[in-house]
Amino acid sequence: MAKNTGNILIVDDNEDLLLAARLFLKQHFFLVHTEQNPEKIPVLLQNENYDVILLDMNFTIDATSGVEGFFWLEKILQIDPSAVVILITAYGDVEIAVKAVKAGAADFVLKPWQNEKLLATLSSALSLRYSRLEVDRLRSRQKQLSEDIDQKYHNMIGVSPAICKVFATIDKVAETDANILILGENGTGKELVARALHRQSSRAGDVFINVDMGAIAETLFESELFGHMKGAFTDARENRPGRFELAAGGTLFLDEIGNLSLAMQAKLLSVLETHKVTRLGSNAPRDIDIRLICATNMPLYDMVARNEFRQDLLYRINTVEIKLPSLRERREDIELLVDHFLGIYSKKYKKAITGVSAPALKKLERYHWPGNIRELIHTLERAIILAESRMLQPGDFLFPDTEKEVEGVVFDNYNLEDVEKTVIRKALKKNAGNVSHAAKDLGLTRTSLYRRMEKYGL
Repeated sequence: MAKNTGNILIVDDNEDLLLAARLFLKQHFFLVHTEQNPEKIPVLLQNENYDVILLDMNFTIDATSGVEGFFWLEKILQIDPSAVVILITAYGDVEIAVKAVKAGAADFVLKPWQNEKLLATLSSALSLRYSRLEVDRLRSRQKQLSEDIDQKYHNMIGVSPAICKVFATIDKVAETDANILILGENGTGKELVARALHRQSSRAGDVFINVDMGAIAETLFESELFGHMKGAFTDARENRPGRFELAAGGTLFLDEIGNLSLAMQAKLLSVLETHKVTRLGSNAPRDIDIRLICATNMPLYDMVARNEFRQDLLYRINTVEIKLPSLRERREDIELLVDHFLGIYSKKYKKAITGVSAPALKKLERYHWPGNIRELIHTLERAIILAESRMLQPGDFLFPDTEKEVEGVVFDNYNLEDVEKTVIRKALKKNAGNVSHAAKDLGLTRTSLYRRMEKYGL
């Protein structure tokens, strides 16, 4: 503890004790207040933020029951639930003091005390106070963030049959604890769906833990998900809970689950089957209570057929599947999405953009959007930043693919299906018929590309 930090309040009916304590403690703390009358505690707490409160157990002459101490301890904690209270008691009242600790006091000191021991106790209490305040700050921040993003369908905007079907499924399954698998291309809003499921579940008051499985190295998989004990490996300097433990009581969202190796899949499956995790370096399994939601843009069923994804794990994570439509499959929502994000980014960049012209909107609706809503957002943001007029025009949106001539066909002169068919044929030709490589060029999954090839007879 650094010198001259911390605000201390001492409440005791012994004037001599208060004087001695104040003279000693003011050398070590920023502020030291003393008070003989406990009735003034509420006013004092209103006017000052005290980090530690030293509270006598008895204020009436010859009183030894500690009833007064219990009363004022309760009052203090009602006013400030994060308050750190240290009780002042005589040797004969130790049993009462122990009961008071169980009632919410942080510690107790015996009088007459040794200055060094008192200082050590107060220093520990000050650290506890700072820890409690940090926890409260983080909780408040988390709550605010949740309120900001956790409206029912935050940024999930649309009236198309495809997106309305998704909304209906969320409403049906959210209140259950069923494992959910969300499938969809990149940029379709899989995390938004996961958060909507959490918000509408019985676990909404607890945490939502998001884990990007594609970003976790295989060597760190167990440590990140299951936790570790101090000394379990070279850099394990302290005990650390994994994401499963952190999500206790709430929702665990495993994004990009299709990126897991078979070895990682096996370890995950074991946890899901037993509902227990064991930290690295420990032999003691810990029970877990989570709602599991997974997501991927990869064709898991095709991967199962190729022995790249465990079938038993797939069965475990997909009690209910939610398939998100691409933006190409819900073009009637583009205007709503444009209006929504136009408002957000016009405000962000302080640009007086009033809207998008009809020709520009038509251009946006005809584009194939391989990056889906994420691409739409970035496109709008860029257009707003660079715009020179209050109304966005077609020239503010640059889509090289739609401006080119491909195999003698000018895209802007053909309907969307003709354009899509031509682009797919071109990509397949470029990649010598390799579907995986063509899908990558098009920004599609293999499954999505196969579906379109079947549709167009390619």
